[in-house]
Amino acid sequence: MLPTRAYATKGPSSPLEPFTLERREPGPHDLLIEILYCGICHSDIHQTRNEWGGAVFPMVPGHEIVGRVTRVGPQVKRFEVGELAGVGCFVDSCRVCESCKEGLEQYCDNPSAVWTYNGIERDKKKTQTYGGYSSQIVVDETYTLKISPKLPLANVAPLLCAGITTYSPLRHFKVRPGQRVGVVGLGGLGHMAIKLAAAMDADVTVFSTSQKKEADARRLGARNFVLTKDPNLQALANRFDFILDTVSAPHDANAYLNLLRRDGVMVLVGAPEKPLEVRAFSLIPKRRTLAGSNIGGIRETQEMLDYCAQKNITSDVEVIPMQQVNEAYERTVKGDVRYRFVIDMKSL
Repeated sequence: MLPTRAYATKGPSSPLEPFTLERREPGPHDLLIEILYCGICHSDIHQTRNEWGGAVFPMVPGHEIVGRVTRVGPQVKRFEVGELAGVGCFVDSCRVCESCKEGLEQYCDNPSAVWTYNGIERDKKKTQTYGGYSSQIVVDETYTLKISPKLPLANVAPLLCAGITTYSPLRHFKVRPGQRVGVVGLGGLGHMAIKLAAAMDADVTVFSTSQKKEADARRLGARNFVLTKDPNLQALANRFDFILDTVSAPHDANAYLNLLRRDGVMVLVGAPEKPLEVRAFSLIPKRRTLAGSNIGGIRETQEMLDYCAQKNITSDVEVIPMQQVNEAYERTVKGDVRYRFVIDMKSL
């Protein structure tokens, strides 16, 4: 076993603090990756505080991981020692169900993908998974991503979650040049949604509760900005082809559904703690669709990373030492970050 430095929380009301875990020795198809940067996702906060239920402690969060390969198993073919590598939200899946065979491992049916943390490995011991707030990680090369050296690594880390979470629905629902796309919320997910939709030549409108974010929205690629508290919001009814709702706080989804044109689609990628209320007549009169989307499979995530390298797209980040992680959590909840915290793992 490989002793590994990390930060963990011992319970839903406990802070993150130094912790030592044991990684497995790399197997024939495994990579040992020295973690250089790890992003802080809002889902890390939900999980460590058990706001979604099912949390297992101690918990080492982190699923926006970039690093360098330091050891490879004897049957590894895609990576060499010294290369950059990324690890996203899951590290394994059943590999045999319909979803896995189609490259949609995030929807694994048997019973689910193995999440990078707060998950259970598919070994006989049912080993708990620990995430990227740690000095190193061991992952099968099949579930590891190639990272371009052209982009700054700290800014690439959030692409492993925020990037693919917004890229996947834009691709799946075939957002095209010239389409009117709304992005609800300008935070970690929202700022990536703007960048990616704008790169696809969509006409992007941002909906935000904060007028102060208008300049940023336009800098990121939005053509229009709408304050969500504006009483004239419904003047935009039947205008949008596609809306991506990135908000994780309680809000009125019906207000945005009514902005969709006939056959328009609204996709939820934010995950509020409490259920949203949806009225039937927000959908029925215009045959609108309300959908959800969950990250992307390995193939699509690699496609996204390559696309971002080609288009020079990365996340806007604030890099912090590990010792500031608890403060960063509180600031994230308050929306006091533009637009993603990333931990410099040299500080661990």
